Amino acid sequence: MSKTRRLTAAQAVIAFLEVQSVERDGRANPFFAGIFGIFGHGNVAGLGEALEARQDAFRYIQARNEQGMVHAAVAFAKQRRRLQTYACTSSIGPGATNMVTGAAAATVNRLPVLLLPGDIFATRRVAPVLQQLELPESLDVSVNDALRPVSRYWDRINRPEQLIAALPAAMRVLVSPADTGAVTLALPQDVQVEAYDFPSKLFEPRTHVIPRARPDTTLLARAAEAIAAGRRPVIIAGGGVLYSEASEALDAFARQFGVPVVETQAGKGSLPWDHPLQLGPIGSTGGSAANRLAREADLVLAVGTRLSDFTTASWTAFQDPGVRFVGLNVAEMDAVKAGALPLLADARVGLEELATALEARGWRGVDAERRAATERWREEWNAEADRVRHLATPVHVSQPEAIRLVNEAAGASGVVVCAAGGLPGDLHKLWRTPREGGYHLEYGYSTMGYEIAGGLGVKLAEPEAEVYVMVGDGSYLMLSAEIATSVQEGQKLTIVLLDNHGFQCIKNLSGVCGGDNPFNQFRMREAATGRLTGEFLPIDYGANAASLGADVLMAHSPAELEAALAEAHGHVRTTVIVTEIDPSVGVPGYDSWWDVPVAEVSTSERVRNARRTYEAHVAEERRLV
Repeated sequence: MSKTRRLTAAQAVIAFLEVQSVERDGRANPFFAGIFGIFGHGNVAGLGEALEARQDAFRYIQARNEQGMVHAAVAFAKQRRRLQTYACTSSIGPGATNMVTGAAAATVNRLPVLLLPGDIFATRRVAPVLQQLELPESLDVSVNDALRPVSRYWDRINRPEQLIAALPAAMRVLVSPADTGAVTLALPQDVQVEAYDFPSKLFEPRTHVIPRARPDTTLLARAAEAIAAGRRPVIIAGGGVLYSEASEALDAFARQFGVPVVETQAGKGSLPWDHPLQLGPIGSTGGSAANRLAREADLVLAVGTRLSDFTTASWTAFQDPGVRFVGLNVAEMDAVKAGALPLLADARVGLEELATALEARGWRGVDAERRAATERWREEWNAEADRVRHLATPVHVSQPEAIRLVNEAAGASGVVVCAAGGLPGDLHKLWRTPREGGYHLEYGYSTMGYEIAGGLGVKLAEPEAEVYVMVGDGSYLMLSAEIATSVQEGQKLTIVLLDNHGFQCIKNLSGVCGGDNPFNQFRMREAATGRLTGEFLPIDYGANAASLGADVLMAHSPAELEAALAEAHGHVRTTVIVTEIDPSVGVPGYDSWWDVPVAEVSTSERVRNARRTYEAHVAEERRLV
């Protein structure tokens, strides 16, 4: 057998990706499910040729927007618990920069995706080329450098043989539980087509074992001591619980010690909504039970969470002056937040060993009085959520009502997908998740436009599930083109488009900050005033969706929405249900806040009043570090 294989750089990349697998707990699978791509002069002759030769072995999906294809790949990886992903390739120039937002979302959310943008000539034989950015201070820069700060690993391959080191380095980051995120290998268009005698060993099948890191014994003992000393402990379940497949361990820990569990956006579904120790959402978009627990907690066990401002209600959530944190996380940066005692460990193994350490100390868990209070608050919260889910409006449909109807249609096996606007906060409070993976929110970066592309990624990851995308008209207008991709690939989505004629979430936020402007509604500009205060824009969302190949249903009332959801269930093609939402009916806040600074000086009385309220809230922010 030859010790080398003569391949172009592009052919070598595809050959390498085809043979990479991952294994965890004895289960192995290919790491790359395939590649999304849009071709141009930066990649068509290189990666395009390589994929043409391997199209029956390595799946190619034709996307409509480079940002959208990265979102789809990231959603796929999230739904597959980071154990599988797609690569994404683009041409040089705008194709590459379109991927920056998707890359940022991947890195912020700690989700693996491989980006393969085309690049300018490495030889500089022809320069400048079409779409090349020229800077006077350096010729060693292209637009792909914009991907550096949003990538966990970034490299430019200026010689084919550099792949021998770069490809394994990229895989190290992609499969790392602690370091994963977007990985970028910029591929100059001339280098892609250059041949090299690569060592055959580079293309031998390799299985990367995903480790379950165990906590340090000294820190484990101290964490157990801290938890046992707490009278009012609470567990925050973050996305790391789901990525680690630690739900059973969390369930066992909570039941054994009677510790209530609250959930972040990424961690929702770690325990089913009706679990006896599931107290619901925490933070700025949290519910009454979870936020009360947080406010009184003297010990917080933060499992697999970044403790973002929405989770901590901008650090107003925890008001006990002696509150202590234990950070159970695979990433050191997250484990030490809030001055926490860090347990650097896999969530599942960490919870199991922490339970053993607490048993050894003889800790019997939360006392009976606290358990009774927890159960009472849980019942009160579920009753309140049920009340809000049924809030009606005399005109059209209320958003809480729409959430309930979609939730009921989704049943026990469906998946809801969302990302931005007012919907994530309402879904966090009101969506009742019966299983892991049934709630898919991108809220680390809260990317407008993620929803439909993300829904495609979820459907690719769980083809047997009914996937419900809930999206506002603002996000829909930003990025809806992957409807066409879902139709092309035969991946049926049910898209519920809530039309409230604008960026309603930001209109509400502006009001909280004292604003009273027309900047966030979709209205015509009036000739007389020059302001955006005319009639609503006459946008036909149904016609737009139909033009992309989707089936379309219109719903003008709760009964019509319920009927449309039932009809869509029987469709085999992506179906868009358009329903107008009455924004006058909102979901209350529950002892929560989000720090959005208000102007310190203003001619507006509304703004001055908002500033006084703002300063009162800032005074409650805890400086825990």
